[in-house]
Amino acid sequence: MAELSIAIRAKGTGKRTDVTTKGHSFTIDEPTSMGGTNVGASPLEYLLGALAGCEEVIAQGVAKKLDFELHGIEFDVEGVLDPRGLAGEPGIQPYFQKVTTIARVQTCETPERILQLREAVEKQCPVFTLIEAAGVEIESRWEKKSFINMMSQGMACDVDGNC
Repeated sequence: MAELSIAIRAKGTGKRTDVTTKGHSFTIDEPTSMGGTNVGASPLEYLLGALAGCEEVIAQGVAKKLDFELHGIEFDVEGVLDPRGLAGEPGIQPYFQKVTTIARVQTCETPERILQLREAVEKQCPVFTLIEAAGVEIESRWEKKSFINMMSQGMACDVDGNC
């Protein structure tokens, strides 16, 4: 099987880094309180965003394989770390100690099927498995999005969330 190579180009000045890849560009920066200019998200915020984005992409592919009706997923992701590690204090890891993900799945599927989707996604998502391999505690909760919210988006559902 052929390997997949992914590459970016980056140019940094101060705490700001401008990144380009395949015709896309984005800026990584720190808030002014940390010596940055606050013109972009921080590296760790991009990592959490990459986790949500990767899980969404993988979920769409897995859903097709499972014949799972998936309309989308809304994520809230939070990472907790000890800032002393970022300051270089010995014995303190500079990366997240814990990452918590809450995913609200837009679907008419059962909770059991949502669990099946989540488990498959977490096995295949390269960002999730990278964080997991680093020994970071991951708390992941996937739930069906409220039927009221689904109805407001044009999905016909009954009061039990069945569509």
